[in-house]
Amino acid sequence: MKHIHEECGVFGIWSPTEYDVASEAYMALYALQHRGQESCGIAVNHDGVIAVHKDVGLVPDVFHREALEKLGLGQMAVGHVRYSSSGKVTRSDAQPLVVRHIKGSMVLAHNGALTNAKELREELELNGAIFHTTNYSEVISYIITSERLHHTSIELAIEGAMDRLKGAYSMIVMSPQKLIAARDPNGFRPLCMGRMGEKIIFASESCALDSIGAAFVRDIEPGEIVVCDPNGVRSIRSHCGGKCNMCVFEFVYNARPDSVIEGISVHEARLKAGAILAQEHPVEADVVIGVPDSGLDAALGYSRESGIPYGVGFIKNRYVGRTFIQPSQSQREKSVRIKLNALAHTVEGKRVILVDDSIVRGTTSARIVSLLREAGAKEVHMRLSSPPFIDVCYFGTDVSSKKNLIACQMSVEEIRQKIGADTLGYLSLEGIKRVAEKSNCEYCVGCFTGEYPIPVPGEHGPNKFESALPHEAKQKYTQK
Repeated sequence: MKHIHEECGVFGIWSPTEYDVASEAYMALYALQHRGQESCGIAVNHDGVIAVHKDVGLVPDVFHREALEKLGLGQMAVGHVRYSSSGKVTRSDAQPLVVRHIKGSMVLAHNGALTNAKELREELELNGAIFHTTNYSEVISYIITSERLHHTSIELAIEGAMDRLKGAYSMIVMSPQKLIAARDPNGFRPLCMGRMGEKIIFASESCALDSIGAAFVRDIEPGEIVVCDPNGVRSIRSHCGGKCNMCVFEFVYNARPDSVIEGISVHEARLKAGAILAQEHPVEADVVIGVPDSGLDAALGYSRESGIPYGVGFIKNRYVGRTFIQPSQSQREKSVRIKLNALAHTVEGKRVILVDDSIVRGTTSARIVSLLREAGAKEVHMRLSSPPFIDVCYFGTDVSSKKNLIACQMSVEEIRQKIGADTLGYLSLEGIKRVAEKSNCEYCVGCFTGEYPIPVPGEHGPNKFESALPHEAKQKYTQK
């Protein structure tokens, strides 16, 4: 039902001995499924021989017992779940990406988006590269393999590639002998490290570590490269030391509530967002409810801060996936009813505070408000645990072009009228920066301000990226 989507989730496991790494990757991808529901894959390394299985679909649909058994045992595995902003999803775009080059095999799983994809892609094509996918990972893989020709090890090739890659990338790379995790110097996307006995784990979120019984060790530092091989674990920090600019929307929506990112519980950050929202936009009401699922924690925080009782206002149909087909306008209008049902017992005759994480186009919010009205709510006061979206995201969150952002077209009062709420309040920019203020980083809030931590394309004229980007990226980067 959400209208903002995150890009991907990555996972890697290294074991000093032969082990059922595929099953561990499978369970971890289940935990990361919220980060991508369109395709998934696992690659297993057994004594330098790479086996991979990937396809379009959810984790339980792509991986059955026979598929996992065919992957077999191994010393390493890399897993990936993907979300694409394009309407078309193909198996060729599923990750992990397996590349066979003159120095051997390499597996890559990536989360994020490059801001210099056009320049890199053109450079590679002029040198004879042929692209088979429409994702950033293939660009990254070509850069790493080209650097591999000039360096004695895969980790040094990755270090060289980081001099050329601009933007967001948290990635896992597997060679015949090594498992490597790397994070861009700005730390836009999360990446953490865990341990399970002698096994080393990397994942986009700590909830994936929890799912397989691994202990959280630490977050990978922005700009850091961590290498696991038979000689142990070592770190390369040549690109470290810059300011960390984690995407603040990881705390608002992207991450699972039970994850800990940069030292902060996502659940606690959302509670705090709700509390700040109650301070900034108080209103007399009888009950506070949240929109499942990412609005629930903020609603609880609002309730605690305001003293207004918290209630369960909606029941969510857990069996309706993102691929639900709505062939006609009438069916599209009914889609919210199928995914959500208002509890009349909670809202009938009451003044309701409705908390959600964001409004993008406004159509979904209007339908949710309408559901509450029909269930007998006397008043509906909508509160958002993030500021208005006024610009696109260049670093991996699917915030679409400005023409689709309602806050770029209307004032807050006009949006309130459009969605049918009695009042409307957004969390302030100052408020969003406070939700995880004790964390180990600062935050990128470019989609709320139009100001980004690093140079981005298209800010002062036609989008330089558009001609070379795949369809999914063109949709995201084109500004009208």
